[in-house]
Amino acid sequence: MRILTRLLPFLTWFKGYNLGSFKIDFIAGITVALVLIPQSMAYAQLAGMPSYYGLYAAFLPPMIASLFGSSRQLATGPVAVVSLMTAASLEPLATAGSEGYIAYAILLALMVGVFQLSLGVLKLGLVVNFLSHPVVNGFTNAAAIIIASSQLSKMFGVSVDNAAHHYETIVNVCKAAVHYTHWPTFLMGSLSFGIMYLLKKFYPRVPNVLVAVAVTIVISWSLGFEHNFPSPLSAIESAEVRADIEAFNRLTLDLPPLADQRAQTGITMDKAKELHDSIGLLDSEHDLLVIGVKMNLVKHETGTYRAKLRSLLFTGIPGEDGSMTFYLKGTEPTDAKNDGRTWRIKVGNQPIDIKKVMMTGGGAVVGTVPSGIPALGIPKIDLKVIMKLFPFAVIISLLGFMEAISIAKAMAAKTGQRLDPNQELIGQGIANIVGAIGRSYPTSGSFSRSAVNLQAGAVSGLSSVFTSLAVVVTLLFFTPLLYHLPQSVLASVIMMAVIGLINVSGFIHAWRAQWYDGAISIITFIATLAFAPHLDKGIMVGVVLSLGVFLYKSMRPTVPSLSRHGDEDVFRCTVTHGLQECEYMEMLRFDGPLFFANASYLEDQINDRLEKKKNLKHILIVSNGINDIDASGEEVLSLMIDNIRSAGMDISFSGVNESVYKVFERTHLLAKIGTDHIYPTMVKAVCAIHPDTHDKAYESSCPLSTACSLV
Repeated sequence: MRILTRLLPFLTWFKGYNLGSFKIDFIAGITVALVLIPQSMAYAQLAGMPSYYGLYAAFLPPMIASLFGSSRQLATGPVAVVSLMTAASLEPLATAGSEGYIAYAILLALMVGVFQLSLGVLKLGLVVNFLSHPVVNGFTNAAAIIIASSQLSKMFGVSVDNAAHHYETIVNVCKAAVHYTHWPTFLMGSLSFGIMYLLKKFYPRVPNVLVAVAVTIVISWSLGFEHNFPSPLSAIESAEVRADIEAFNRLTLDLPPLADQRAQTGITMDKAKELHDSIGLLDSEHDLLVIGVKMNLVKHETGTYRAKLRSLLFTGIPGEDGSMTFYLKGTEPTDAKNDGRTWRIKVGNQPIDIKKVMMTGGGAVVGTVPSGIPALGIPKIDLKVIMKLFPFAVIISLLGFMEAISIAKAMAAKTGQRLDPNQELIGQGIANIVGAIGRSYPTSGSFSRSAVNLQAGAVSGLSSVFTSLAVVVTLLFFTPLLYHLPQSVLASVIMMAVIGLINVSGFIHAWRAQWYDGAISIITFIATLAFAPHLDKGIMVGVVLSLGVFLYKSMRPTVPSLSRHGDEDVFRCTVTHGLQECEYMEMLRFDGPLFFANASYLEDQINDRLEKKKNLKHILIVSNGINDIDASGEEVLSLMIDNIRSAGMDISFSGVNESVYKVFERTHLLAKIGTDHIYPTMVKAVCAIHPDTHDKAYESSCPLSTACSLV
């Protein structure tokens, strides 16, 4: 049975499962699906793919990852970081959105899946152990703020280009909001937020997200919330605006040829490397640099025009024949009767159709969702392409897994669920492999959708199965129902979910435990915010800091001197408790494994005691904390024994555990120490050593003189 549950971990879901749990999972799955559908389309465009490929990535991966993973609330699918990494990986190889680009993206998903599955099968999920609780806490809090703030543009109904850093993007959103917030959009999002909050507080059993979505869809449909009007360029009564649109179109059309040139130059450079043609290689590298500079200039100019066009506000004057004429705000004829709306130009990354310039006088909605499920098939295997994509596949695999397991650990801390990193790797790997067969690009665990899943009360991974089924059913039958769902409502759902993940007390708790844990948590939090949208960098900063602290503590473990505390039956640190020390005998405890990195530190500590205590006759190394020893540690002990005894003093050990004792035996160090110099406990060691050290010695008051009374 254990083997069966290992192969099919979803069988453990049904232990104690009942109809109530089924209902909760069903509602949670549908709720996540409502967020997943528009999110997946947006993330696909972020990855350079046609939007409907995001739906393909939302079709199989959520279900497969939940069936074969270990987290019951982790929602898998398209995510922002992996989408950005996919675009960065494929951009040098093909033009975004082209057939070749799509084929490479699907192949990349297959490679990511195979790599993750291999790590899981080989039980290399221990990499997740580097994610300490302070790191996870710092990352979780920062990511919650990042995700919530990333929804502000949808809440205010404004559009801005993403900047290099998330905080720059938010600043731009705030500037745009001051200039042209779409108030109906903001009110719709606020209404849904209010509905969810009140229902959660006063009627917690009511599915607040579903109610908010249903209510706002009805309001949006009945009021005509979305109001788009395709208009010829000539209907815009501003020569400057028309010129800007034409300039924007020229620039956007300049990018694809440059991308093709870069891809072709990359192929030429590879051939030059194969032929060892140094001149051809230098020419190709020069050409790539030139093309890169040209592309950056074009992108910068395109972004400037896009921001300018998005900031323009128009007044619409209806014509008798149903046409519209658009004037910049403040330039419309005084006697003209407008329609009462504020209009803007819809500007994306593609050229604007001058015959049908899309003018919008309403709010953004989910819109038309393409129907139909993808045809299943194994991606075309091309070894040359695989070699080029392999480094990126490794990075995306580890990045995606670290993001997924960070999210899963954060949720497990709330639910008390035990995670198996290796099984999670297997689940994510199979999800990407099967996803590639279903024409998906790389996927991972989603922070925002997992938060929605957790907030909706998901009991098991069955919620993700319902999510996948809901995506399929919706694609086949119910896409028209989602058309009028406002984007600001989806933003409010996400914001409502992630607010609950902000945990300030986690920083305080970590600091109280150890100040450096608190510092690591705070630094991880700040780094994640600073590096966003590259959340992986924030995690890596925390991991590096945790490893640094671990290495420092391992290299410099605590080595206290011990003495008896009054009438207590234990030995305590002399410095911490201000205890008197024996003048002739040193009890020294080494807390940690004795290995190459800290062996010399023990030697330094003993030499310090020798310098401070001029009458010292015997050193007792309390070895209870030494749980392991390597060749370097053994060599240092051997040299110390020789040096101490040659100086007319002696050395003994107490509390040596079995593994260390066996090393002493194998290296013949035991013979050098002498079995009569190894004691099972500190008390027995003191009772045996104390009389000899105090023979013909004067000490007015020795704190160890009554130690034998403890026996």
